[in-house]
Amino acid sequence: MDRFYSQGYPAFFNTRSSADFKASSFEPLTLKVNVISLLVIMLILITEMCERLAYYSIVAGMILYCTSSLGLDLVKAIIVNQVFVGFAFLTPVFGGFLADSYLGRFRTICISCILYIAGLLLVLASAVKYAEWGWTETNTKIPTHPPQIQRRSMFFTGLALIGLGTGGIKANVGPFGAEQVQSRGREVLQSFFNWFYLVINLGSLAAFTLVAYVQQEISFVWGFFIPTVSMCVGAIVFVSGQSLYTKTIPKGSVLVIACGICGQGACRSNPDPNPELPEGSEKKMLARSKKSFGGSYDDHFVDGVTSVVKVIPFCLFLIMYWAINAQMTNTFFAQSERMDIRLGGGVNIPAATLNAFNTIGIIVLIPVVDKMVYPFFERIRYPLTFLKRIGIGMVLAAAGVTVAGIVEIYRKKALEKEDGAHIQVLAGQQFTASSMSVFAQIPQFFLIGTSEIFASITVLEFAYHQAPVAMQGLLTGLFLATPGIGTWGAAGILLLVREATKDDPWWSLEINDAKMENLMFLLAGLMVFNIAIFCLVAHFYHYQDPRQFEFVVIPQDRGPGRGQTSDLSTDAVWKRGDSNGAFTSGSYDQLDRDYNDHNAGYDGNTKSLTGVEKNERTPLTSSGY
Repeated sequence: MDRFYSQGYPAFFNTRSSADFKASSFEPLTLKVNVISLLVIMLILITEMCERLAYYSIVAGMILYCTSSLGLDLVKAIIVNQVFVGFAFLTPVFGGFLADSYLGRFRTICISCILYIAGLLLVLASAVKYAEWGWTETNTKIPTHPPQIQRRSMFFTGLALIGLGTGGIKANVGPFGAEQVQSRGREVLQSFFNWFYLVINLGSLAAFTLVAYVQQEISFVWGFFIPTVSMCVGAIVFVSGQSLYTKTIPKGSVLVIACGICGQGACRSNPDPNPELPEGSEKKMLARSKKSFGGSYDDHFVDGVTSVVKVIPFCLFLIMYWAINAQMTNTFFAQSERMDIRLGGGVNIPAATLNAFNTIGIIVLIPVVDKMVYPFFERIRYPLTFLKRIGIGMVLAAAGVTVAGIVEIYRKKALEKEDGAHIQVLAGQQFTASSMSVFAQIPQFFLIGTSEIFASITVLEFAYHQAPVAMQGLLTGLFLATPGIGTWGAAGILLLVREATKDDPWWSLEINDAKMENLMFLLAGLMVFNIAIFCLVAHFYHYQDPRQFEFVVIPQDRGPGRGQTSDLSTDAVWKRGDSNGAFTSGSYDQLDRDYNDHNAGYDGNTKSLTGVEKNERTPLTSSGY
């Protein structure tokens, strides 16, 4: 799922949709950059691919490892999986804050790699069978800590370190890579993110196919050794380029400023009117924080935080979406274990491999959606706005778990037929499996993969368009946290269902004896309810036009032909404008934002200052959902 949430690069988006980043062709980078720049890009891409392979390798086999090697039951194994995945999605918020405020991106990534490798070594150590090395595990000096408990302690400590490491890397490696190429123009930046996205999926596919097969059919020692080596290679590759990288110093986190604005502007009465501002300005959200009303913060920053606050409800609606998305690595996996994985000739499909169809669906359908579906709706004059796309994604997610419920009904019916069941051994653990092929799960994985195209990608674009430049990172950080919260929410739902249906279980240690189809239909029903409330709130939401509060002023001695590069320098001054385009007080530095020369608007008069809109984006001012 974090294929679309791990990059953390909204500040570098241009006016094209985020889907364009994924769907457009991969333009050869060699045409645009020199040899050193190409080497830097390759180092970063290799690092990202190695990290994603390591992460997904741990996730792919976690449930099977917990049940077959650590002695946990299925329910507890799934809880461990969901807690880890949720933690890994929340740590990027801290990783980004640490890099912005104190360490910088390069040092944060290096420290995160150390934590990551330490965690992987502990996970690997938990899988080693020391008795085969001549060590007697049972002779422990702590009677209350038998070998299995020791293994669990190593494994869980390793997961905690991996979660911290992946958070620091995910939050920073994408923006760090963009820093290396952003001065070379939009096309190179576009090409970098296309390749960045590609290597993420290569790492994911390798983990859910090759590594998952090793874990299931050979051993978890080798299955955990591969991601450990992969991460070590990634770390060495990344550090080897330290003398070539462009590094920026920490500039402070917008999150600190946003918290200060909310603290000063909330829970207070409206300030006295300011005669220099339009009537009613004092009644706006957080107005007390503005300097124009005696507050401590520039007006444009307060307006930016206000725009973020208005979008927060949609972050909450995404929690249920991610709770359903989380089923791919827990309940869907439990279902896979009890379906026929045999291909014939003694070859078995790794139960975790079906996750690959989620990735395949995304890769195949992105260009179709971007080049055919969206243009079609525009031609019929019914464009799919951001919230409509998100809503479609939610509907597809509900359809995915509904299909999973139907598959579960027929899976258990097959068990009742003559020769409809067989004993299936995965990683040394036996399962009573149905004769129904595991490939029957493809539609449910494909539907959720398709839902990510509409929901996951669109929320990044939505965050970009509905916040000023300085607030884009903050708003996207909130959206980044929703998968983690949703995964934890999914764990809570499973626990509640287990307790509430003890007499006639919907979810239990053995799903062959439970009515898991009812659990799937319950999740679908909760999503339908979530969609209904989402549509109601979306109907009354008014899209905010960023051009109303975001303008730039080019200093009079700069401009095209006068030393102005594709990056605005820090002496460029940003100012907000009212609905009529008039400039008012307040400025802030450029904060590494990309800028396009031909939009500079310089009029050739060195005595004048030319106001320019940042990234001429198409306004969406209608309230239509």
